[in-house]
Amino acid sequence: MNNQNIKPTPELSDDELISSYRTGDNEAIKVLIDRYMKPIYTFTYRMTGNRGEAEDVTQETFVKMWRTIGRYKMTNTFKSLLFTIARNTALDHLRKKKSLVFSDFEDSSGRNTLVETLSDPDTLPETLIAKAELSGSLTKNLLALSPPDREILALHYEQDMTFEAIGKILGKPLNTVKSRHRRALTKLREEFEK
Repeated sequence: MNNQNIKPTPELSDDELISSYRTGDNEAIKVLIDRYMKPIYTFTYRMTGNRGEAEDVTQETFVKMWRTIGRYKMTNTFKSLLFTIARNTALDHLRKKKSLVFSDFEDSSGRNTLVETLSDPDTLPETLIAKAELSGSLTKNLLALSPPDREILALHYEQDMTFEAIGKILGKPLNTVKSRHRRALTKLREEFEK
């Protein structure tokens, strides 16, 4: 058990939980996983665009975290480390993915926006915009962006990360992150206007 007699609770910092885990308290790792499960899943879903794939990538992320937690240096932020692992795992997954199938374009309700778009070439743009808004236009339009563009937007807007923190995760300078963010927003705006 933990020498410090600290019971792992959600109020403890990441570093306190890691220290507790390293001293033998296995409950501490469960608190960390509970803390980051939803944000990591949300991020990997934005990266992959598929719930099943996001679940697989999220699970693999936490397995990798568990394997490396003994080597984690407290000088870094654990959140940045975890999102770096998630990003790299998602990118590896996307590289291995050989081809897309029509079911990859289905939303959570089973509607296939690609098939709907292909099957109705005479639809007015206003109608398409209304349909997109009803079926989750943000998700659809984000999926039209490249994975690097999606990850910048997801980390900044969904995970409330600063550009500096994103730069650490991506291994890019601050100015590069800011310019990629601007380009990603421009591309997203273009997708909404289509």
